[in-house]
Amino acid sequence: MKTNAVRVLDNLGISYELRDYEVDPDDLTAETVAAKIGFDAEQVFKTLVTRGDKNGICLAVVPGNAQLDLKALAKLSGDRKTEVVALKEVQPLTGYIRGGVTALACKKDYPVYVDENVYLFDVISVSAGVRGTQILLAPDDYIQATKATVGLISKPQ
Repeated sequence: MKTNAVRVLDNLGISYELRDYEVDPDDLTAETVAAKIGFDAEQVFKTLVTRGDKNGICLAVVPGNAQLDLKALAKLSGDRKTEVVALKEVQPLTGYIRGGVTALACKKDYPVYVDENVYLFDVISVSAGVRGTQILLAPDDYIQATKATVGLISKPQ
């Protein structure tokens, strides 16, 4: 199935692999997705929608086994403070539902911030924009496709 996120990669000539998995709507954690696709949790990156006090909405992409460091994100994004948006705001802002949020092909072109641990791997996994499908691709390709800024924005859970 071609999602908008996949079409973005195709248009950029970026190579990737799609990996499907069975969705459990009661357990959408990155750790569960990682186990289902045969990856370690730190190799599956989750996308969180955040709001800064100065610069507004941005997307934070962190390893599945980590949590977002809001202070570090604020510093990197030029905000004084940031917060994760309420779940009810995610779909209207991005066009994606929980468990299917990706920084590729959002409703608007939000700034993207990716945790520097992305460089620990030759291949990472991110949502394809729907529950049940992950995109496997090289970190540099993902950063290019999302025009991301890279920095340390995660901390252990």
